[in-house]
Amino acid sequence: MSDPKQPGEGNREADRRYREKTRDFVENENVREKAREAEPGSKAEAERLKKAEEKGEDKAREKDPAVQRDYSAPEN
Repeated sequence: MSDPKQPGEGNREADRRYREKTRDFVENENVREKAREAEPGSKAEAERLKKAEEKGEDKAREKDPAVQRDYSAPEN
């Protein structure tokens, strides 16, 4: 059984805090300036970030080895 002091998915308190902090950030910070600050500082850094993004996307497309599927069966 899970620990009631450590709520998991569906944690309403964590959701409330996240939404409050996000709203506060958007209302009180210069979001465009923050986005510019987060841009890659060089072409090499931009290329590294692009490769990392592609690698993450490839990983997400992989099949889950823990799930057994019958790929020979026709789909409905």
